[in-house]
Amino acid sequence: MLIQEHGVTYYNKEKATPGYTLYSRNGSDQVWLINMDGEVVHEWKTSGGTTNCNYLRPNGNLFICERVPEGPKVKSGKGGRMREYDWDGNVVWEHIDDHQHHDARRLANGNCVYIAWQQLTSSEASRVKGGIPGTEMDGKIYGEVVREVDDQGKVIWEFTNNEPEFLDKYEIKPLAPRYEYGHANTVSPMANGDYLISYRFFDLIVIVDRQTGGLKWEYQNHALGGQHDCQEIENGNILVFANGHNTPPAAGPNHSEVWEIDKQSKEIVWRYFQKENPLNFWSPHISGCERLSSGNTLIVEGGKGCIFEVTEEGEIVWEYINPFYGPHAEIPDGKVNWVFRAKRYAADSTEIAGRI
Repeated sequence: MLIQEHGVTYYNKEKATPGYTLYSRNGSDQVWLINMDGEVVHEWKTSGGTTNCNYLRPNGNLFICERVPEGPKVKSGKGGRMREYDWDGNVVWEHIDDHQHHDARRLANGNCVYIAWQQLTSSEASRVKGGIPGTEMDGKIYGEVVREVDDQGKVIWEFTNNEPEFLDKYEIKPLAPRYEYGHANTVSPMANGDYLISYRFFDLIVIVDRQTGGLKWEYQNHALGGQHDCQEIENGNILVFANGHNTPPAAGPNHSEVWEIDKQSKEIVWRYFQKENPLNFWSPHISGCERLSSGNTLIVEGGKGCIFEVTEEGEIVWEYINPFYGPHAEIPDGKVNWVFRAKRYAADSTEIAGRI
């Protein structure tokens, strides 16, 4: 397929939600803020190798995860350096953990919560079920730890998945490698302080009680297909990008969807997919979603570098294809325009107001 258009390819001004969209290309050293016409109105230069998560804090500062060479040699989602840049690009806060990957969030109290790898002991590794045989990394299996640190970098809270409640219940998907037990890709703070966590290799979303450190909600559905970007929305439901990768044969051809899940009933109460040809909407990895103030949903079809907005009825009202291509650690001989996530900010929001 030859993509002949980049930038804004469609814009319905009457139905789209006005504002500015923040995003970065995976592997880039730049973060862009664009207007509804796709024009870059502000950008940040980072230390390079930006990975995955980036967003604006209420004070207008950019929070981002960047790649460092140290740590486990797992390529997918590798991070290690969490930074906060002010609007002018000055580093105002930093925390380094070379095992960090995929996601991190700076909390309102100044703490930071993030996902990191943690090597399983030989006893724990022997209990790991599933995955492609022989795909451990030099005989190692890395489990997941969600770690919270204060503004000085001191660890004040942790949640690991090496306990019996995981090892006895959840196994790695049949076509996934065994060097990661879980492949967590999202840690999303909830309104009550608990954490919503996504485990791609289990097709599993859980809520961890921040006070007790125990699981209080679990949702496993193999039709998720290695989901990304789970989040609690204003009505208390869970929004998630269902990648649809390596789903069971009964689910039909692999294609992507966005789901809204009722937390109480665990029913899917809203979904977006391409009805005319489901395969037109398909990203087997990365990708994200955001419920906007208008009720529309901003969607990132990451593997195509496509960011688009849909109404509740599923009508596309804005579409942008990332024009910035560059190298990526996972594609050494090629260039990508992949986008992990994107966020839309209103012009009068605390993140933007008076700064453009």
